[in-house]
Amino acid sequence: MVIKVFLASSSGSTAIKKKQQDVLGFLEALKVDYAPLDIACNEDNRMWMRENVPVEKKPTNGIPLPPQIFNEESYCGDYETFFDAKEDNAVYAFLGLPPPPGSKEAKEAYLENGPVENGTIVNGTDDAEDEENLEAEEENIDDDTLKAPVKEEEAQEEAEDEEAKGEDDQPVSEQEEEDE
Repeated sequence: MVIKVFLASSSGSTAIKKKQQDVLGFLEALKVDYAPLDIACNEDNRMWMRENVPVEKKPTNGIPLPPQIFNEESYCGDYETFFDAKEDNAVYAFLGLPPPPGSKEAKEAYLENGPVENGTIVNGTDDAEDEENLEAEEENIDDDTLKAPVKEEEAQEEAEDEEAKGEDDQPVSEQEEEDE
């Protein structure tokens, strides 16, 4: 799946330029494959973008401004919806892509919905597959609550060891007095 980002290379608006740079920079940081498509130099790109932005998503003047984001032929959104997804740590869901294993978005998706593949919830797997998926996800989830009981047990054992050593380390005269 290729993310298509429709841009205007020769926009006179600094606001549009900044929005385009923000989207591209964030996609690069996430290492998401994308194709920048220029609507200023390519009439076909401009017409395709305008025809494929849903009517309810078009501004009141009817002409959507860049950047507009698509996953192949599927409309994802404009800069504002991208920004909202970024703020909610839901960019992969916004783009219709599966979150990378171990990412915060993958952990949240798993905790809310169970196993996720290619941006959709996995249903209809057999019990053995469910157990394997659960074990794999549990290994990826960094949960300090699982580590806490082990640390408490270790601390308790150390305290008991210290008490035992303390009794053995008493001077002989004190031990004799206690024995009497």
